[in-house]
This record gives sequence, C-alpha cells and structure tokens, in this order.
Amino acid sequence: MAPNPDGLALVPRTPSRRRFLSAGIAGGAVLGLGGLLTACGSSGGSGGSGGATPGSGGASADQKSVKQGGDDYATVIEKMKGFGTDAAPGVYPRTVKHAMGETVIPAKPTRVVVLDTGELDNVVSLGIQPVGIVYTDGSKSLPSYLKDKAGNPANVGTINSLNLEAIAALKPDLILGSQLRAQDQYAQLSKIAPTVFSLRPGYPWKQNFQLNASPFGLEAEAKAQLDAYQAAATAIGTKLGDKRPTVTPLRFMPGRTRLYAELSFIGTILTDVPLPQPKIEQVKELAVEISPEQIDKADADWIFYGVYGTPSSTNQDAVLGGALWKTLGAVKSGQARPVSDETWFLGLGVMAANAVLVDLKGFVAPGT
Repeated sequence: MAPNPDGLALVPRTPSRRRFLSAGIAGGAVLGLGGLLTACGSSGGSGGSGGATPGSGGASADQKSVKQGGDDYATVIEKMKGFGTDAAPGVYPRTVKHAMGETVIPAKPTRVVVLDTGELDNVVSLGIQPVGIVYTDGSKSLPSYLKDKAGNPANVGTINSLNLEAIAALKPDLILGSQLRAQDQYAQLSKIAPTVFSLRPGYPWKQNFQLNASPFGLEAEAKAQLDAYQAAATAIGTKLGDKRPTVTPLRFMPGRTRLYAELSFIGTILTDVPLPQPKIEQVKELAVEISPEQIDKADADWIFYGVYGTPSSTNQDAVLGGALWKTLGAVKSGQARPVSDETWFLGLGVMAANAVLVDLKGFVAPGT
C-alpha cells in the first residue's frame, strides 16, 4: 500500500471509506481524512514520558475527529487555541501544551529533529538549522527552496517510517512533529528528547508555526512573519480588485489525482488573497479526488498543477497528453501551469507560503 504524503497510509478504497459529493459533482471523492484512517509508522505505543504527560493520545475522540474530516476536521484550529506556553521569552524551564499533553523544555533547544516538511520550514524560518530531518517518500533530498538555509541535517527516515535509532544518535534536545503522523512513536520519541506535537500538518499551518516557535520563545518572530505573509497576500488581492480569477490547485500523485480544497495548505493561501476556487473545491475538506476521465472538473481560469514524486509514477503525462485536457478553458488560454510540488503542496510553512505568493503574483497579478 502506497504511503500518502498528506498524512496517513492509504487504505483500500471501499464504499464505507469513501464519501462523495452530491448533486453537481457526483463522481468526485471528497478527501478530508475520512478515507485515510490508518496511522502511519509502526506501533510504538502512545501517551507520554520523559517530562511529558499524556494528553489526547490513543484512541480518544479528539484524535478520531482530527482524522475524519468534515465538521470535526474543520475545528482543528479551535482545538489548538490552548496550545503553546505562557512563559516569557528567554525563561526556562518552560512548559509547552500540545496535542499529546504537556512537555517541559528545560533550556532553549539547540539540537532539533523535525519529523515533517512543515516543521522543517518552520524552524528554518526562525533561523534554526535542524540536526535531523525526515524526507517524504517522493523525494530524498532537502527542498530546494530551503537548501541554502537548512544546513546539513542528518537523515532520520521518512514521514511514514521514522528511524528512532538515528534520531537518538543525534542526541536532540527537542523533537517536533504531529500526532497525525507519529502518534504511535510518541512515547519512544519523548524518551529520547522533549517532544512537541501539533494535531496535524497542513491546514492549521499558521497555528503549527506558533506552536513550533514556543519551545524557543520565538512566538513574536513567528507572528511577525505571518503578518508579513498576510500583508503580501492582501496586496495581491488589492491589485486584482474585483477581477478575481478562479484557481484550481491540481496534484498528480501515484494512483490518484486531487483537486485541493479549502482545508488544505494551498486552500488557506488562496483564501488569504482571496482567490476563489471552482465550486467543486469549495468544501471543508482537504481535497476532492477525481479520475483522469473527470479532469474537466479541474477547469478554472487558472490551473496550477504539481506532481508528487516522479511524473512516471503518476498519470500526469497521460492526462496532459489526453484529448480532454486540451478542451479545458485554462489550457486553451495558456493558463494551466506547472508549479513546484515542494512549495505548493509539501512546504506547509511560511517560507513555502511566501514562495506560492510569488508564483501567484507573477501569474495572476503581474506588475505588482
């Protein structure tokens, strides 16, 4: 079974694990995380130790609601409002509340291991070079947009298969990840070093940035960067005025094709400008899954498409070379463009978000 870069190992597609949109968009499967219910990684227990107390680990209602999508999925940001610390900058030890409970940070961390692309973007944004990182299954190299800032961190596995021995060998003093990705390894990780988990990557990326900044006392810096990002997004919207073109974020993945929706990283960026998406994507979910024969559902004023991994492992070439693709309005007008998957879909942090804004500005609002 192929791993899923958006969160969980993919489960077999049975009717009980899929949900479909009704009138007007029949045939497009809606993916919050309702069809992706198998946690990634090997079983390593849950709960906390080594300075952390158990929080919402295990099979709690909170954990289930984070995975299932729909209304509960959309409330993940509300659930994060109590996360972080009330310690003043520079004050240690400090206690950080997070998805798995509370973790004591005895001193300002200097050796950080990050377990996802969002955490990597976040710490590098704060001027911190991690000592260890995981890679996605689609790429075993540092994201190109971070290469000159991230240093030379060691490889500690992939987002779906952590190498706990490699992590321990680095002697980290902080581990950053998410409950959704690595809940089963939390107990083992927290024995290695103080471990802070968000609920999930992606949609709540701004809240995750603030949480990741809290062990370092850099919440004000994170807020300043988010404010600057929002100002840049607003400037694009102001330039456009009332002429807001529709935008489809299209992604080719092994075995699936997705139109990313409102509760995704890219969906939040489009909302922040704001730039509207076609009606099929205006759902409180991560993405809508379509078949190659339904690629016409992707049509918008602009289509921006990325590919996870190598094009040959997906149906990208077949779709782009097909007759139906050539009938789309965006294709006919030259407004279907390839974009970087590592920023548009995998970055999950403020530096990636700023890179997406640069792309959007160049395409839909040139001259600003």
